Amino acid sequence: MILGTVAFATRVLSGALASDHSPRHELADEQWARVEPHIPPSRSGPGRPGRPARSPRQLLNGMLWILRTGAPWRDLPARCGPWRTVHHRFSAWRRAGVFDGLVQALQAELVATGQIDRDLWCVDGTNVRAARCAAGARKRGGPEGEPQDHALGYSRGGFGTKLHLLTDGSGTPLAVALTPGQTHESKGFRPLLTAVRIPIASGGCWRRPRALAGDKAYSCAWIRTYLRTRGVERVIPQKADQVGRRGGHRKFDKLKYRQRHVIEQCVGWLKELRRLGTRFEKLAVNFLAMVKLGFVERYLRLLS
Repeated sequence: MILGTVAFATRVLSGALASDHSPRHELADEQWARVEPHIPPSRSGPGRPGRPARSPRQLLNGMLWILRTGAPWRDLPARCGPWRTVHHRFSAWRRAGVFDGLVQALQAELVATGQIDRDLWCVDGTNVRAARCAAGARKRGGPEGEPQDHALGYSRGGFGTKLHLLTDGSGTPLAVALTPGQTHESKGFRPLLTAVRIPIASGGCWRRPRALAGDKAYSCAWIRTYLRTRGVERVIPQKADQVGRRGGHRKFDKLKYRQRHVIEQCVGWLKELRRLGTRFEKLAVNFLAMVKLGFVERYLRLLS
């Protein structure tokens, strides 16, 4: 009995050690080939003093490991490099707009392969609970683009952030905006639509769809006017207290509205990335960079 227990413990320990060295959360060669041209190169070179610089691929694998596991930076495996180096590079890439560039470059590839459509886009909002460590950032003197409230606030779901998401008709995420948790979905509509710039082969970009689907939270006059003046079909049902006003019930394409379930599926997939299921970052700009890194993860899976 004791020998059997020891053998079982040995197998478990060996499996744990093997999993620590497995490439489970690392980029495949094909995926790295897609993102490498958009990643700043290493600063190491002949005659440069100091320690040899870490490989950008190793550092990006470390960021993806944090994104998928939700673990603290200090728990980063040794194979991903020193945690301070990975965290410092994550902040440097965020300031340099590397994650924004990756999102746009991969979106252009998805458009070229026909994996992003313009016929129907979907919009929705979801709350992300904030961990205790996410609170406590300074109210003033933050980095560029950081809101004073750090996109944190109290809602029915608790203390957290409202994540406003835009997807295409197949559930591919296109844009994201952050507001405090108590913010109504309609308040994030304009910054969300403003953030959309999908590059296309002709040199221009897509900024709006032919039709936009949203639930009753987006049934307000200014949103309908905003879409109508831009030639976008409104696939938005009315609230019960709005029926009968201004000419009666507004018609919308119910068949297109049924496709709105794809954005719920996208939200579920993003929250399976544990760093996005719970907010651990104190700064909203860092959490937004994590969300965009989740977009990159999604795009690479589609392109692979």
